[in-house]
Amino acid sequence: MTINSFVRMNQLFSFYQSLLTVKQQEMLSLYYEEDYSLAEISEHYQISRQAVHDTIKRSEKALEQYEENLHLLERRLQREKWLDTLEDKADDKEAVLAIVQKLRAYDE
Repeated sequence: MTINSFVRMNQLFSFYQSLLTVKQQEMLSLYYEEDYSLAEISEHYQISRQAVHDTIKRSEKALEQYEENLHLLERRLQREKWLDTLEDKADDKEAVLAIVQKLRAYDE
């Protein structure tokens, strides 16, 4: 797993974790936030490593599906990009107003 996909999964998890089952939440938390290995998680739950792997993969797929349908992460990243641009263009009133208009229209 690349660092970018790891970061993305952490972001998706922070947005959509409440939509997962408690067991999925716990396993993903151990795997992504606590940096447990599959073997450590399987030992903790007293299940096979393959069962942990399958649960994590199904959970990741669910998180990606939630993002595909709801776009919460995508929208947040776009807002952050516009806010960064606002900071860079603080002295350019027309550019600032154009970005503010985009932000206002974004959720309509």
